[in-house]
Amino acid sequence: MLSIYQLKPKFQSLLRPYTDRLYKSNITANQVTLVACLGSVVIAFIVGLLASYQWIFCLIPLWMFIRMALNAIDGMLAREYNQKSNLGAYLNEICDVISDCALLLIFTQLVDVNIYLVILVVLLSFLTEYSGILGVMIGASRRYDGPMGKSDRALILGMISLGIATYLLPLSWINALLWIISFLLMYTVINRVRKGMQEANK
Repeated sequence: MLSIYQLKPKFQSLLRPYTDRLYKSNITANQVTLVACLGSVVIAFIVGLLASYQWIFCLIPLWMFIRMALNAIDGMLAREYNQKSNLGAYLNEICDVISDCALLLIFTQLVDVNIYLVILVVLLSFLTEYSGILGVMIGASRRYDGPMGKSDRALILGMISLGIATYLLPLSWINALLWIISFLLMYTVINRVRKGMQEANK
């Protein structure tokens, strides 16, 4: 299933020189993970506080790109510079969920957006990542299948936020987009469970 995650190797190759510099500066993978999480919470707080000014939503696509870069860098630091750890595995999963939750809940501050729909997307995002992690428990790999994985959600959330910031996306359309995202998240859960079972059975 097509997913932005499939572009990750090319993205990592572009970031490798910066990863090398961070390693030489004694920056660890866990530190990068924590910075990405803290940055997401701070951006969510700022945008949520000033949500009545639609232009503030331009911060989200900018941050999403930075966050994706940080997520790729912490993975490379862990794998290529022997920084893998049990703590790092926990931080990687927990911090991603916290970041997603904080950034998605911003949309509850828009008067035309259904709060329950936002909560549904948040819960399904949790379930999507949980179903990916469960692959390890049955002897498969950690599943990143799409079509609405973490990277895909970041792209979609960034595009919606850019539409809001530029006043090109009517706020009344967001509910319909949230429904579409919800169905894609449900399909992603099913896809990850199916792929995980297929891998485990082999």
